[in-house]
This record gives sequence, C-alpha cells and structure tokens, in this order.
Amino acid sequence: MLAYPGVVTTRITEANASRRAQLRDFLRSRRARVSPERVGLPAGPRRRTPGLRREELAVLAGVGVSWYTWLEQGRAIRVSGQVLDAISSALLLDETERHHLYLLAGLNPPAVPSATAPSPATPELRRLVDAWLPNPAHILDRHWNFVLVNEAAAAVFGYPGADGNCLRSFFTDPGYRTGSRHWDDTAAGIVAEFRADAARFPDDPVFPALVERLRSDSPEFATLWSRHDVRVGTHGVKEFHHAEAGRLVFEHSVLRFPDRPELRLVLHLPDPATGTRDTLERLLGNAPGAEDHDVEPARATAG
Repeated sequence: MLAYPGVVTTRITEANASRRAQLRDFLRSRRARVSPERVGLPAGPRRRTPGLRREELAVLAGVGVSWYTWLEQGRAIRVSGQVLDAISSALLLDETERHHLYLLAGLNPPAVPSATAPSPATPELRRLVDAWLPNPAHILDRHWNFVLVNEAAAAVFGYPGADGNCLRSFFTDPGYRTGSRHWDDTAAGIVAEFRADAARFPDDPVFPALVERLRSDSPEFATLWSRHDVRVGTHGVKEFHHAEAGRLVFEHSVLRFPDRPELRLVLHLPDPATGTRDTLERLLGNAPGAEDHDVEPARATAG
C-alpha cells in the first residue's frame, strides 16, 4: 500500500503540534513549582500565580525573554542542548525531567553518565531476587558482573562462578560450557547483546579492557566480536544439563530498572512441558539452606 505524501505530512504536523503542546504545559508546570527564594531571588510583591515569572527564568537560564516565551508557547523554533541544560538547571529538573524536556524539544537526550563504581546490592533488590524462588534469578551490572544471585540460580547454573562475571563464565568456564545446550547458537546472541550494552556507555573505560581480556581468553568470543552484530535481548529459552539433576529448560526474561539503567534483572521460569519444575524442586531440596548471594563483582580495569 502506497503512503500518500499529503497524509504523511499531515500526521507529522499533528505529531509536532502535540509535542509542542506538551512542551508548553511541561515548562509552565515546572516553572510554577519553583519559588524565587529557592533560586536566590527576592520574593517581591504578592504574585498572582505561583513560581517564577518568565522574565526571571530567562535571566537564570541566560536566554532572551522573547525567545523563552516563544519556547514556552510551543512555537517552532531552534533549540540547542546547551540551552536546554541551562533551562533544566534554572528549573531545578532532575535527570528524568531533563530527559523528558529533551524529547519534547525534539532532541536526543544526553548519553547516560558512565560512572564505573560497582552497583550496590540494596535490600530492595535482595528481596526482589529472593522472592522469585524457587525459580532462578540474578542481577547483572553494566559489565555483566553478578550483583545478586538467588539460591536457585546458584544451584542450577553454578553462579556466580570463580570469576564473578557472567560473560567470562559463559566463554571460559568448561563446566558451564559443557552444561549449556546449543552453546554455539547462544554465544552469537550473547556477544551481540553485550556489544549493544557497551554502546550505551561509550566513555566507560572498563568495556574495552573487558573485551580485550575476553578476546585473549576465548577465540570464539574474538570471532563473534569481530562481526559487529548488535541486538537487544529481552527473552529466550535456556536449556541446561545439570550434573545431578539432568536436563533443565527455562524461559528467561531480561528486565531493566528505569532508575538504575546499569542493572539488568534476569528471571527464569521452568518450561511446563519438560518437567523442569519438579526437577528444580528436588534439586533445591538437596541444596544448602536458602540464601541469596550478594556478589562482590570481578572488575576489569582500564589500561
């Protein structure tokens, strides 16, 4: 079916008009919540409406009053990231609000900051992973180091392993490689997902160091990395042969935390057609006492 240019143009125009209307309302609402006192301005005479005046905000952001008025009115004007950052600071926006402002203004939001400090295993995350029992669950950081591993994931897959890194376990641990069914097919997808993750943090020096170590330790990883394939993995099927329990098949899903973009939660559910649930319960019945594992991640260093 052919798309008529006039229809496409109309839809684009309507979408832009809707975005500018949302930008107008968003800026007005953020301006209304900031009192002059919060930004070091005198309160002055009694105000008819709460918050800053447009003139005051323009001064704080270092932009012209007329230009800011046009922006808040939703007019089709050019805007830069530098100006949006100045407005964000003047409006005391947090990172989520700043991201939203960029989108409403029609610009790509700034890249996620790449602090390399390990992600702490908070009590809330511990409860979340433990609540998934008797099914396996674990949390990885941006470098695919294990942050938390519940009892089932430790019993089934042997996580976190000696190295503490999921990617290195997959490519260099003989036990995991022997147990993982369809290893060759899975490996290509894993490397493509890791490359996509690394691209989200382009200035993080740990990624190049980790990649070089993996390329040195695993010819298979080196070959797959050279393909430059990328993909975002959200779900799949994992088949594993356990030395004691035998064949186990899980459906797994990968979830992200909006406020913790460096973390990924991996949840497993037994395939109902394979008897994995009963096998898993027997395996856990023979495992040590229930506990979740707060992991000290193995860190690759830059340089």
